[in-house]
Amino acid sequence: MKYVLDSCVAFKWVVTEPDTDKALRLREAFRNGVHELIAPDIFPIETGHALTRAERQGRITPPDGWAAWLSVMADCPQLVASIPDMPRAYAISSSIRTGIYDCLYVALAEREGCEFVTADDKLIRNLQVHFPFIVPLSSLT
Repeated sequence: MKYVLDSCVAFKWVVTEPDTDKALRLREAFRNGVHELIAPDIFPIETGHALTRAERQGRITPPDGWAAWLSVMADCPQLVASIPDMPRAYAISSSIRTGIYDCLYVALAEREGCEFVTADDKLIRNLQVHFPFIVPLSSLT
């Protein structure tokens, strides 16, 4: 199965949080060719942002953060250019009044006709009613 992968799910590959076990199972299935993972080309930047924020919060050390980023990049989903999806992402962001970064993931999943896996509860609450292909990581087995 093909999924758009939210960076917050990949973050759980390297920082233990709720549903880390499900995120790791998804990564293992990806490694074994069971699933295809794609993401907008902002994925590495968003992952880096989340890891440096975890450093500032004292959850990880700077050397651990950089090693974690490299680990995520070793299993990086196929990156897809964001600019072609900007018109749709902008329209979603403007109409639903939510962040454009999240909307790039939604627009990509919509265009690709696949599910978008996220662990972002706020995104799920705000967008899933409009986009039923948004799948909470917690719902994966």
